[in-house]
Amino acid sequence: MKSYLQRIGRSLMLPVAVLPAAAILLGIGYWIETAAGAGTVSAFLTGAGGSLIDYMPILFAVGVALGMSKDNNGASALSGLVGYLVVTNLLNPDSVAMLQGIDVEAVDAAFGNIENQFIGILVGALAAGIYNRFSQTRLPQALAFFSGRRLPPILTAMLMLVLSIVLMFIWPPVYNALVAFGTAISSLGALGAGLYGFFNRLLIPVGLHHALNSVFWFDVAGINDIGNFWAGTGEIGVTGMYQAGFFPVMMFGLPAAGFAMYQLADEDKKAETASLMLAAGFASFLTGVTEPLEFAFMFIAPQLYLLHALFTGVSLFVAAFFNWTAGFGFSAGLIDYILSFNLPLANMPYMLLIQGIIMAAIYYFGFRWAIVQFDIQTPGRGVEVGPAEGEIEDSTDETATASDTRRNEGSQVQKQAQIILEGLGGPENLDTLNYCATRLRVDVNDIDKVDEARIKQANVPGTNITGSNHIQVIIGTEVQFVADEIEKMRMKNA
Repeated sequence: MKSYLQRIGRSLMLPVAVLPAAAILLGIGYWIETAAGAGTVSAFLTGAGGSLIDYMPILFAVGVALGMSKDNNGASALSGLVGYLVVTNLLNPDSVAMLQGIDVEAVDAAFGNIENQFIGILVGALAAGIYNRFSQTRLPQALAFFSGRRLPPILTAMLMLVLSIVLMFIWPPVYNALVAFGTAISSLGALGAGLYGFFNRLLIPVGLHHALNSVFWFDVAGINDIGNFWAGTGEIGVTGMYQAGFFPVMMFGLPAAGFAMYQLADEDKKAETASLMLAAGFASFLTGVTEPLEFAFMFIAPQLYLLHALFTGVSLFVAAFFNWTAGFGFSAGLIDYILSFNLPLANMPYMLLIQGIIMAAIYYFGFRWAIVQFDIQTPGRGVEVGPAEGEIEDSTDETATASDTRRNEGSQVQKQAQIILEGLGGPENLDTLNYCATRLRVDVNDIDKVDEARIKQANVPGTNITGSNHIQVIIGTEVQFVADEIEKMRMKNA
């Protein structure tokens, strides 16, 4: 079950990756409106960005169906779209009123919110299951046209009729329970935001933080913090409270923690540690992608990771308590901070920078104290950093041409992929290979053949065995290129 939920979490990264486009369009549009007043250009840009936010449930249905399909074929995405359209049209208030023989005004309010990310995810997952099961089915000659990949969209539409009947009875209590959960947390105000931040980080290791995020960030329980913030529909100082506190952590806190780990590294490993922490810290600061840094110490120093989760909760509590708000379309890095700075619901966002400096001090001294006090092993401090000698070398000459540089970079990725593949037990041990924003997610035939020490020689931040046959390899934002190289090597050995 956990592995299945992790696959959904990975698949969600595809539609979530579209959100930066909405953030850029909305951010620039509102910036122009603030500087020059409302006009055609600002309305054009904000309308374009808003359309992505408004139709996010469709993006989720298509993205999850595609991401969870066995071969990422477009027919699975079409199945997700077909399924979403059937369910949402059958369960809109007008249709429900007709089917139940009641006035529209008497229809449960839950059906007025049927077009949400939860339904998109559910439909996408079911559509992917149908695609994986029936995409190779051959029908009798008279129906041969509908064989293969043409069959899943048809079967998905039929299944959605059944799902719609089921949802007609269970969606109202499910929706109302979600609303009650969200309301219980949100009614705690700043404390609720702090609790959310704490549990958000705790779920990162198993990749289940997306489920928690969907309640607060999207329109599953009526909070829709991201959508409302960027659309400008909410309460200033309140909308954005489940986003703002992440900026001080991702832009300042985690890089400061990385600096503390670098300073406490063994002298003979400081150069390698500096390389890892600098790259991971920069990614966290600029884009808000924290996994390369977090996975560098998450499993070798779980005490520090718990401290990190506590600090994150404190940061969200403080920002919410003082009503400082900013928002993000992708993650809480510098890019999203700048784009959201002038949005209508951004409230004293400059204070998040001051809070960030304070959080940097808290992370730095907190991590230093814990590492020294409890003699905790961290990257470069009793733990090897980087590849074994001679494994991966940088052969780029200072006078190399741009073409040479690209060739060298490609060679580096190939070497890294080769080492990882060997550590996973070779091509014959791989069952499925997928990836999210920063991680390879691999199902292997025999987990005993996996050599984590060999994988770490590829200069990766870490590995995480999350099931009897499932392992995650933390790569960073270059994960797609590594996955592509491994897939090529698998094909050669097929």
